[in-house]
Amino acid sequence: MAEDKSKKDSIGMSIKGGQTNNGFVQNEDILERDPDPDSPADSPQHTALHILGPTEPDLKDIRPYAGMPKEVLFQFSHQARYRVPREIIFWLTVASVLVLTGATIAIIAISPKCLDWWQAGPMYQIYPRSFKDSDKDGNGDLKGIQDKLDYIATLNIKTIWITSFYKSSLKDFRHGVEDFRDIDPIFGTMEDFENLLAAIHDKGLKLIIDFIPNHTSDKHPWFQLSRTRTGKYTDYYIWHDCTQENGITKPPNNWLSVYGNSSWHFDEVRNQCYFHQFMKEQPDLNFRSSDVQEEIKEIIQFWLAKGVDGFSFDAVKFLLEAKHLRDEPQVNKTQMPDTVTHYAELYHDFTTTQVGMHDIVRSFRQTMNQYSSEPGRYRFMGTEANGERIDRTMMYYGLPFIEEADFPFNDYLTRLETPSGSSVFEIITSWMENMPEGKWPNWMISGPDNARLISRLGKEYVNVMNMLVFTLPGTPITYYGEEIGMGNILATNLNESYNVDTLFSKSPMQWDNSSNAGFSEGNHTWLPTSSDYHTVNVDVQKTQPTSALKLYQELSLLHANELLLSRGWFCHLRNDSHSVMYTRELDGIDTVFLVVLNFGESSLLNLKEMISDIPTRVRIRLSTNSAYKRSEVDTSAIVLDKGEGHILEYNTKNLLHHQTAFRDRCFISNRACYSSVFNILYSLC
Repeated sequence: MAEDKSKKDSIGMSIKGGQTNNGFVQNEDILERDPDPDSPADSPQHTALHILGPTEPDLKDIRPYAGMPKEVLFQFSHQARYRVPREIIFWLTVASVLVLTGATIAIIAISPKCLDWWQAGPMYQIYPRSFKDSDKDGNGDLKGIQDKLDYIATLNIKTIWITSFYKSSLKDFRHGVEDFRDIDPIFGTMEDFENLLAAIHDKGLKLIIDFIPNHTSDKHPWFQLSRTRTGKYTDYYIWHDCTQENGITKPPNNWLSVYGNSSWHFDEVRNQCYFHQFMKEQPDLNFRSSDVQEEIKEIIQFWLAKGVDGFSFDAVKFLLEAKHLRDEPQVNKTQMPDTVTHYAELYHDFTTTQVGMHDIVRSFRQTMNQYSSEPGRYRFMGTEANGERIDRTMMYYGLPFIEEADFPFNDYLTRLETPSGSSVFEIITSWMENMPEGKWPNWMISGPDNARLISRLGKEYVNVMNMLVFTLPGTPITYYGEEIGMGNILATNLNESYNVDTLFSKSPMQWDNSSNAGFSEGNHTWLPTSSDYHTVNVDVQKTQPTSALKLYQELSLLHANELLLSRGWFCHLRNDSHSVMYTRELDGIDTVFLVVLNFGESSLLNLKEMISDIPTRVRIRLSTNSAYKRSEVDTSAIVLDKGEGHILEYNTKNLLHHQTAFRDRCFISNRACYSSVFNILYSLC
């Protein structure tokens, strides 16, 4: 007992007699100095050494205090009541880090691929000569497009697609390019283009442009050098010997131009014939030349370096021709060969979709991928496949491990001449059933080389066709003016050289009811405006709650905000000669959109016969008839007038794509499920 008391007294004296550190380092330095044998016994050094002596002091009655020496702190730190909590916190931290890391990896692993910008919203195709004239010369231009970007933004558009604007002789509406690196003066300057591109990006939009690699203008420097057999340019085009007698050319074979008559034209400078799939002013490039392929690659790089977000590659099926130059077979074998002059009178087995053509298109993709490495800067690639069979069209999607186009443009609805539920259903299912797994569809109802929608089908179909493309899976594509229901202009004396039929759908955009429909303040326009511009224009429809423009804006907004439309399953219910019905649904979301569209005469539909568990009454989310919007309808007796459509909304847990009866009628591009608990999408459904 006396010994214990002595130790406690010693510790007490040491603590009382020791110098207070208060966190300063100099006290620790003092403690660590060697003791001076001549120093007094009650000095600070002596006190510190007494504590750290060979006999460990009993610290159970001592509490840690501020400024204690580290040697004393170490004594306390080994005690269980301090060590155990410290170890618990350490291992909890390690476990938390591991759990968070594992959860992050798991979320990444099960998350579906995010939609890219070209999938997330509609594209808006502009024919620049007809959109807006900014300099009063009667021709639309790049500055005019920039002036109307605010309007385009109100349509909830994600991507602007501008057709060809390269320096050209105007043949085939700018498809005969004289310089792929310059802007035609009608449209402005390169500075105007750069300003437009910057303005588009400032609004969070993307820009894709047309590119026609198959041919050039006969005024292109390459062609002029090729005519004189200058260096590498000698073989930049497809030349072949032919005979010229009394002004009549005898071509090497029976190949025909798209516009009719022989696709060979005699050149007096080179004394040979050159090949042209289109007009004689548009000689075809020789893509079997590596020099030509390198030139095209450098042009693509030029525009990508400018900052464009993608390309629409036009006329790619014509890139290669057979080297053997054999005659193409006639459709009507009994027809006299000398009378075969129309393109449709031959099977084009040797001048379209030749072996190696897709390799060239894939090389375009590889060039674009070099500029797609930055986050958010993926470069889109689309291909025009006009007139191809559906199986050949699907080849432009590429192969499972070989990238090609993001999608070939789907123009099948632009060819629809007689609307019916059956014909619309056939176009939809043909694309969805043939599209490779995991690829992305797209839909367009009009374009610069086709008659406008109301001129083909009638004005009563404007709203229902817009509702169709915005509720189908994939990217909707709108040709300028279709959002307000513009039609073709009537035939008149047009000051253009040829193929007048495609001019009628290129009339000036109808902005308001002022002179020239607000398109131009000049005295004339390159094409006349449509006679209905006083009532069919943007300004009038902005103020009309029942207008085509208002419905278009509501459809595009619904498409942007609803996962069911951007990511959901498409399940076809039924079609007949009048109507088409389908659902959009997604695992994890109990709400289902049921789309009913009528393309024929007035119809009475009983949805209860098709979906047994559908509620007796469902809500109309959106309708082509604004009187029905947000109202309810009896599912056993839905009346649809001609050109009318509804987007119905109801709740169910029994989704159609899980039911055996509908399994073969349901499609999805990128499978995903929704978790309402974590508010995320995941792919392990």
